[in-house]
Order: sequence, then structure tokens, then C-alpha cells
Amino acid sequence: MINYASFYGAKVCVVFDAHRVSGNKRHKEMRTSVEVVYTKDKETADAYIERAVDLVGRKVEVLVVTSDNLEQQIIFGRGAQRMSSLEFRVSFKEAEKSISEKTENLSDRKSMKLLDHMDEESRKKLEKMRRNG
Repeated sequence: MINYASFYGAKVCVVFDAHRVSGNKRHKEMRTSVEVVYTKDKETADAYIERAVDLVGRKVEVLVVTSDNLEQQIIFGRGAQRMSSLEFRVSFKEAEKSISEKTENLSDRKSMKLLDHMDEESRKKLEKMRRNG
């Protein structure tokens, strides 16, 4: 998820629904650009997300990933964009593939030797320096 957030230049918040965990207090963890939230007792993830969207929904671009049609309508009405879980999975896989390709290209470039980019005269001078100390 951290790679996904970095790829899109986004802050990601993952909300876990813990409303049925008796006595649970809301807990947040920050992992680079990913915030992980565990809701408190009697607080659904949907309620937490709706409140968060209410706070920033029209000031900041917010994208909520959920396949719950009612939740999609609610958060859209409050100013957030929505994406289904299936659409997110496709987007996530595309980002992974793109990151992997870019990483491979970088590692290929790093493995190239300086000698591969020198003219013959410069190579001969370096070889002479190497042999003569």
C-alpha cells in the first residue's frame, strides 16, 4: 500500500472496522504515507469514513474505496470520489506492474559500465594508467 501511495503521490488511509470489539478504543498507526485506523467500540468504518469525508471532502480530493453501493452514494454526496474494490484491485495491480517495470529499467541502467560509453582513445588512456599505476 505504501508503494501505491507513493506511485500516485497520495496519502492513504486504511480503516478497519472494530465496532464489535467490546471496549476497543480507536487506534491509529502511521506507516510512511499510509495511515491505518482501527475504529473504536460501536463505531463502524463507514461512520468513521463519512466523518472524515465531511471534514475535508470538498477541500481536498478524497477517494473512498468500497463496494458498498449505499456507502458510495453517501460519500459521493459529501464530496468524495468513489471506487469499487474491484476497480481498486485493477488500479493496484497496474501500479505494481508500472513500479516493477520502472525498477527493472533503473537497475538495468545502473549495471551499465562507464567503459561502455567511452570512446576508444579514452579507453586506451585509462588502460595505460591502470597498467602503469
